[in-house]
Amino acid sequence: MTDRHPLDLPELRPLWSAVHDRLSSGRPVSRVRSGPLDDAGREALADLLGLDRLPDAEPTIPLAGLDRAVLEACGRPVRDVVAVLLGPVEDRAAERERKTGQRDALWGWLAGHDVVTAQPVLLEWVGHLRTNGLVDGSPDRTRDLLTAALTVLAALPAHGEPLPVLAARLLDGDSHALDDGTRLSGVVLRALVVLYGTDMPDDAEGRRSLWSRAGVADDELSTSVLAVGLRPDGDGPVAAISRVCADAGHPVSLTLAQLRTPGRFTGPPGPVHIAENPSVLALALRRFGPRCPPLVCTSGWPNTAVIHLLRRLARDGAFLRYHGDLDGEGIRIAAHVLAKTGAAPWRMSSDDYRSAVARVPSGPDPGRLTPAPWDPVLVDSMAELRTAVVEEVVADLLLDDLADHRHG
Repeated sequence: MTDRHPLDLPELRPLWSAVHDRLSSGRPVSRVRSGPLDDAGREALADLLGLDRLPDAEPTIPLAGLDRAVLEACGRPVRDVVAVLLGPVEDRAAERERKTGQRDALWGWLAGHDVVTAQPVLLEWVGHLRTNGLVDGSPDRTRDLLTAALTVLAALPAHGEPLPVLAARLLDGDSHALDDGTRLSGVVLRALVVLYGTDMPDDAEGRRSLWSRAGVADDELSTSVLAVGLRPDGDGPVAAISRVCADAGHPVSLTLAQLRTPGRFTGPPGPVHIAENPSVLALALRRFGPRCPPLVCTSGWPNTAVIHLLRRLARDGAFLRYHGDLDGEGIRIAAHVLAKTGAAPWRMSSDDYRSAVARVPSGPDPGRLTPAPWDPVLVDSMAELRTAVVEEVVADLLLDDLADHRHG
């Protein structure tokens, strides 16, 4: 059995607790206000400090004087004494600074992640997560959650897999990781809400619809992509259908089911242009007919079939070039297409925008603006001129570009 410390007196415990707490703040301490002392505590404190009268019940004591008295009483400074009596003296200021540094590093890592920088609108998602704080106050647990979310976002749009299949493939075989109501599912859906500029769904049906928009469990037959002038090599059904339509000057609509099992199919080499709006395809067919060069339509936000085809064409050696509406939504769609397919922007620079605005000086407002990764100045120009330029306004310029790549 260890000997009891000579200053470990019950009547002085409020004093030692107050000293321990103040020293643990990590800030300079010159005076300590003790908790209420009973009469025995007041007498013990008077004896310790050598006072000629009893102190108040809640005295404020100069730390230097207390330290001298304690040193004289037991040969150890007051910091050592309270550490023996109540446990190690902490440094809460340093701990707060350390945790702040960890949090700042975490959010900096997330904001600089490739998935976020490729689609800067996701910085709004980062801000929302930061406002809501860490998971259980832990940077490590939060980083694990965000790493899983980024893994899922990098894989979207999916290829029509059911959600449990997608989760098992991406998240260490855990088919329930993205179940409705899980924290990870909520974090990913929040990113999709920001990406698509919609509201957070408040019921299971709405959440399923949002997942579907991101290519999860898409209907293979109703999910399709529209293209013109597409002449792939190969004797598979998709290649054959595409060539017949192109040679006839007709568009081709390919379903996700067809694209998943195309048979022998090799995309055309050289450039493949991409437009956001079907009207551009109609104008291209009207001008070029059977000589129309390859042009694929995203029809706004691209579905799984669009991304599937574009990735296939890029893998086969095509150079993809994308054009879309020059407004806030169009910039976000373009960033998404470029990030998911490796396409390059086509007439979507700040200079292109300023030239196009001259054609529609009283055009509609561009709406909510987010950065364009391919041209940091573009959004500044849009914020200055506050005019949207829909794709049809510059269709003649786009068709002139396509003229250099006519078939035959």
